[in-house]
Formats: sequence, C-alpha cells, structure tokens
Amino acid sequence: MSKRLLGIFYYELLLSLRRSYEWSYPLIFFIIMMSLFPLAFTPNAIFLKTIIPGCIWMAALLASLLSLENIFFADMEDGNLEQMMFSNLPLTLLVAIKLLVKWIVTELPLIILIPLLGLMFNLNLHTIAVLSLSLLLGTPILTLVGSLGATLTLGLNQNGALLGLLILPLNIPVLIFGVSMVTNTDTNLSISGSLAFLAGLFVFAITLLPLAIAKSLRLMMDD
Repeated sequence: MSKRLLGIFYYELLLSLRRSYEWSYPLIFFIIMMSLFPLAFTPNAIFLKTIIPGCIWMAALLASLLSLENIFFADMEDGNLEQMMFSNLPLTLLVAIKLLVKWIVTELPLIILIPLLGLMFNLNLHTIAVLSLSLLLGTPILTLVGSLGATLTLGLNQNGALLGLLILPLNIPVLIFGVSMVTNTDTNLSISGSLAFLAGLFVFAITLLPLAIAKSLRLMMDD
C-alpha cells in the first residue's frame, strides 16, 4: 500500500509541476507584492523592518488564495475526481496527498524565499527563523481552509470572489498569531503563546479538514 501511495504522490507532484500556472502564478504574485510594499509605504529601512513580517504574511495569504481557486476543478473536468471516489483507497487519504503536493508546489517555495527577503529588509537571523517557523505552521492551515472553501464553491460561476469571502475571515486568526510571533520576537517577548495557538490550529486543521473536504466532495458529486 505504501508503494501505491508513493506512486499517487509522485503522479500528483508531476502533474502539478507540469501545470506551470499552478505554481508560477502564486510565486510571481508573491514576488511582485513584496516588491511593491516598499514603494507603497516608504524606503525607510527601520519602518520597513517593522512592517515587513506582516506584509510577508499578507502576501502569502493572498498567494494561497490565488493558488487554490481551482484546486479540484481540473480533476472534476477530466474525470479524475470520480476515479478518486471509486478507488479502494480512502478518499480522505487521497485528498490529503493532493493537498500535501499542493502545499509543496505552491507554499514551500515562498518559505524558501523568506531568508532572502529577510536579508533584503535587514531582518536579523532570529527574526527570519521565527518568521519561517510561523509560515511553516501557518501555510498548511491556509491551504486546508482554502481547499475546503474551493470545494464548497466548486462548479459555481465566478467562484473566486465567493471563495475569498468564505475563507479570508477564517484565516484571520492564523494571520494574527503568525505575525504576533514575529513582533514578540522583535520586542523580546515570549512567543510561546502565539506558537502554541498556531500549532494547535495546525494540528486541528490537518486532523479534521481533509475529512471535511472529502465529505464535501462526495456530497457535491452525489448531487
């Protein structure tokens, strides 16, 4: 069974990489946003050092929304979604593999860029490490919540606007505690509270949301 799961993982990864728009658009969007923030505010290095962690989190949130708008649409169009339904493997497990690949392709490159962005905006190494950790815990939550919203709006016309209305309020706690980890680091305060809350949301999301997404897909296909 493990070989079969690895084969499915490899297939999904190869398919996502071949669909260059799935990973290139969010990455380009993220880079453009980070390039525009200094122009929109001020080139003052001290001011940018204060606001840039929040800007990075906001850019990551919007890039995640962009990447997840049509996550299951191609599978529904080519019949792959129906094959997942009738597979002898649990649909929840197949959904989890697909979401893991989606996170690796779209979110992990953003996290890899964080050290470079941190050095560009004069962040110290400790702040860069905490920011990377917060994104490492927070971006899977963004992917899971966004995927649930994409499932609920699957097949609707102009689902992008509705998707944003659904998931942006749900992602606000992730954004708040992710940014607070970095700001507490800069002010020499403890990050344990924010870290514990974000880690709790992470465990909750990876435990329950793949099951909720699988149930939503079954209901949608049954209709």
